[in-house]
Amino acid sequence: MALFMFFSLFLFLFSNSPADAESFIGVNYGLVADNLPSPSDTAKLLQSTSIQKVRLYGADPTIIKSLAGTGIGIVIGVANGDLPSLASDLNVASQWISTNVLPFYPASDIILINVGNEILLSNDLNLVNQLLPALQNVQKALEAVSLGRKIKVSTVHAMTVLGQSDPPSAGSFAPGYQARLKGILQFLSETGSPFVINPYPFFAYLGDQRPETLSFCLFQPNPGRVDSNTGIKYMNMFDAQVDAVHSALKSMGFENVEVVVAETGWPTSGDSNVVGPSVENAKTYNGNLIAHLRSMVGTPLRPGKPIDTYIFALFDENLKPGPSFERSFGLFKPDLSMAYDIGLTKSSSSGSQTSQSPPLGKSATSVGWCVPKEDATEEQLQASLDWVCGQGIDCGPITPGGVCFEPNNVMSHTAYAMNLYFQKSPENPTDCDFSQTARITSDNPSYSNCVYPRAGWSGDQSLGGAMNKYVTSDKAIETNGSECSSFLSLPLFMIIFFFVLPISHHMNF
Repeated sequence: MALFMFFSLFLFLFSNSPADAESFIGVNYGLVADNLPSPSDTAKLLQSTSIQKVRLYGADPTIIKSLAGTGIGIVIGVANGDLPSLASDLNVASQWISTNVLPFYPASDIILINVGNEILLSNDLNLVNQLLPALQNVQKALEAVSLGRKIKVSTVHAMTVLGQSDPPSAGSFAPGYQARLKGILQFLSETGSPFVINPYPFFAYLGDQRPETLSFCLFQPNPGRVDSNTGIKYMNMFDAQVDAVHSALKSMGFENVEVVVAETGWPTSGDSNVVGPSVENAKTYNGNLIAHLRSMVGTPLRPGKPIDTYIFALFDENLKPGPSFERSFGLFKPDLSMAYDIGLTKSSSSGSQTSQSPPLGKSATSVGWCVPKEDATEEQLQASLDWVCGQGIDCGPITPGGVCFEPNNVMSHTAYAMNLYFQKSPENPTDCDFSQTARITSDNPSYSNCVYPRAGWSGDQSLGGAMNKYVTSDKAIETNGSECSSFLSLPLFMIIFFFVLPISHHMNF
């Protein structure tokens, strides 16, 4: 029995390795349009991508059924107008679950029910007052059918629930919302449900249209912004906004409540008087966001843990009211083709078993490899990594399961990505600058089966003079790369101590 438990625990540890699917990448599936593809075709599209979760604003039965057996997590929503009846009558909540959950679950993997969308922003006091009772009744209805621990219940908030977000460490909820939020946060804490919110760096840029703000919002190389309270330098707006929410939760005594990003994105077009919407900016933001999530770096206040993030949106919604940019957030077109490529297809997002050379510049010369400078900070490296992987570079080898994923630290991953970008046009030394954090070297940084390509190089690329520089450097060890080894070594030691030793003690040889 002890031996069985040992092997079970051993398999559990390795089955939950970083090579698991990218369950933190989701997408919003809105329906305010008259030209959308069928749910069945959309389900096939989603299966061809690395998108692992889909958020619906309602509970369309055809869509929920079309996602059965796909393994894609489904978030469904309760309409704002249904809150009063759900709040006042548990039977209504039970009927809602019977209609919208039980016929489909578990074949359709419903993981979260959002009760209302941005209710506090509505300023409808009657609706606001019904929110917590509605949450509680939906939870009770799930518990009555033994799904209380399997499907979470929450509600979606706009960033305007924060009264202060700058600096991130001083994030706090607006005083007018705090009383009602306290009960909601207590509910989320007790049920293990997430705090769901919609951070949009795009809207932050609309309020501050300086060039450096655009770079900060798009995860592009920038000077960064220092939190005056903590000294932490933030290199992108997304992390700053999410950490402001973490700080607000902490200020209310609920720092252990998980944050989930229900919406974030960037529009491809808009009215002529609106600065910011463009295909280039949308591709840069969403591509860099995905690269940032895949890096597993987390945020400065929650390092090492990617935030579950639902990108807005799967398709443009041509009937959506408001400014024209509201109708232009789609990642895909109605004909199922990509609006722009950000590496979501499985072929481009999966880690390669061998690292391959990218297409190199036509007139490339053998000038060496591009690697980070020794004094580059982790924040600078992460910003460069996010930017490069959002430029169409194949960063698959440094994602979980990829041949260059280990060592799992920012220095190593950035070195590989910088070099890939540089080798596209190595005749241009400025492509190995990265805000003065990179340099060209003649020492081959390749190691084991992880090959750093070099234009014009015909020798053995798997071996080089700087073979283990980014594997064994002290700086690399001090980053999150150490988490992998500690994750395995301590549990294995405990397993061996508690299970293997007793076995050997009682066995006769």
